Amino acid sequence: MIKITLPDGTIKEYSKGSTPMDVAKSISEGLARNVISAKFNDTIVETVTPLNEDGSLTLYTWNNDEGKKAFWHSSSHIVAQALEELFPGAKLTIGPAIENGFYYDVDFGEHTVSEKDFPSIEKRALEIARGKHDFKMHPVSKAEALEKYKSQGNEFKVELIENLEDGTITFCDHDTFTDLCRGGHIPNTGIVKAIKILSVAGAYWRGDENKKQLTRVYGISFPKQKELTEYLQLLEEAKQRDHRKLGKELELFAFSQKVGQGLPLWLPKGAALRERLEDFLKKAQKKAGYEMVVTPHIGQKELYVTSGHYAKYGEDSFQPIHTPKNGEEFLLKPMNCPHHCEIYNTKPFSYKELPKRYAEFGTVYRYEQSGELHGLTRVRGFTQDDAHIFCTPEQLDEEFKKVIDLSLYVLGSLGFENFKAQVSVRDLDNPDKYIGSVENWEKAENAIINAAKEKGLDYVIESGEAAFYGPKLDFMVKDALGRNWQLGTIQVDYNLPERFDLTYKGSDNELHRPVMIHRAPFGSMERFIALLLEHTGGNFPLWLIPEQAIILPVSEKHEKYAEKVLNSLENNEIRALIDNRNETVGKKIREAEMGKTPFMLIVGESEEEHNTIAIRRHGGEDLGSISVQDFVDLVTKEINSTLKSF
Repeated sequence: MIKITLPDGTIKEYSKGSTPMDVAKSISEGLARNVISAKFNDTIVETVTPLNEDGSLTLYTWNNDEGKKAFWHSSSHIVAQALEELFPGAKLTIGPAIENGFYYDVDFGEHTVSEKDFPSIEKRALEIARGKHDFKMHPVSKAEALEKYKSQGNEFKVELIENLEDGTITFCDHDTFTDLCRGGHIPNTGIVKAIKILSVAGAYWRGDENKKQLTRVYGISFPKQKELTEYLQLLEEAKQRDHRKLGKELELFAFSQKVGQGLPLWLPKGAALRERLEDFLKKAQKKAGYEMVVTPHIGQKELYVTSGHYAKYGEDSFQPIHTPKNGEEFLLKPMNCPHHCEIYNTKPFSYKELPKRYAEFGTVYRYEQSGELHGLTRVRGFTQDDAHIFCTPEQLDEEFKKVIDLSLYVLGSLGFENFKAQVSVRDLDNPDKYIGSVENWEKAENAIINAAKEKGLDYVIESGEAAFYGPKLDFMVKDALGRNWQLGTIQVDYNLPERFDLTYKGSDNELHRPVMIHRAPFGSMERFIALLLEHTGGNFPLWLIPEQAIILPVSEKHEKYAEKVLNSLENNEIRALIDNRNETVGKKIREAEMGKTPFMLIVGESEEEHNTIAIRRHGGEDLGSISVQDFVDLVTKEINSTLKSF
């Protein structure tokens, strides 16, 4: 007999060789019908994997992220079989599950796959799924695995197998199809009821620009057709909310091939939007005791060698800038923190002067691959709302909690109410990914976990997601379309203070090492604005929007009154403008609606006579005619309801 521990702590005994499905059946038939994947002792297993030792078991359904991962990974096998059948000679490479769906990278040889092929791929994939074929894992020797793929002329699978240890290689079979796979499947293909091929794109083998370009086939699948229909409706809404589309329509930003890929140009309205976001955070930071600093866009290579960024990010950075001086090299800065360490080092500090909180809207540069660039969410030059706090170990807990408060204020003021916190810690199996002592890492991780608990955050711990120099707390926000994004981060760092030899004089008159907190509530201005655009659909919070109102005179003779209204609004710090073009009021209203202007103020003979304005809200709501002061009060009340004081 073996002892199986369930997630609620219950321990049950089963015969050796029992499977996760046997355990599910012993709990309830309903659970057994819905279980599609399992985890045993932290390893993902099949529902039919024999369990031969004591351990902890978690059962997953479609409603769990791990269940979806197994579902989508299994679906990639089904689609791969369809691709192999429909495009003879196609060479399969890898096909993982991703956040929403899956992809499979394929060398199609002489074939070209496009959108017109999607229906036939979907049809064949569904035919395979309806066969209710079991997914069966079995081990193979390295020699056997190599022979199979060499005989097929699939150099990609051969390369993968050559990097695997003999005795660790497994194949997965279903129907007539076999694929190299390490596991994590649903019981059978019949659970998949709906499949949609979403797109195709180019992708280099193993992400290397110097290697062959493959075709990446993206897809998604569901256990019910209804869920696919709902997902496609959501996708359509996402297209309408795409920040690239809205950014162009609202004249916020642009890109130029002459300037360079991934380097956004901020247009006047976009620059004004950024400025308001910066002013908003600067005001809160000033109350919280931060001091603004400014650092250069470049630094000597040695600065980033000292910090460790060159060793970790050198390949992803722009190449060194060589000056006329022999051997002198500079880099476009990939991070602001080394510069802030040097600011701290400009003078000696006593423990009585700490914490020091340096903040900067600092632009950094990273050479992202061209295929990974995407609007404002993935760029090569971006501005971080960066700050670094240098404090004593005794101050760390309080300072970290203060940063949590600031981050929550930022998210709340911008309408991001649905979020979870993620504590990102080391991958204990890959210590070479990180710098610094184990002792310092443990202290930093414990500090973050304790602060998250004390602030009552709903948090999860994710192994392997830490920065190379320290653990962090990330805010994972769910947007209006139900998508999860990482917005804002707080990191504890014992390592950079050591690498830069930062010190302060303690109460014992000895030199001590400060602790460093890295934080960026927005993350980057570019990415934050992109996500805010998509979350709001361009209908920004009233306090933030570039033009809060547009005044529409009915005719030329009412323009003087319109100017009087504008002056009153400006005196009350309401951003407005007059549309005095020679167009009909109806056309002006339509264009103001498209421009997401919150209020349209129509002024004609009656309004001028009674000293009022006729208010139309974005979306078509008619608020009637009211005085300018009543309108000012309405706007002020709405702003105060969302923008609370910090």
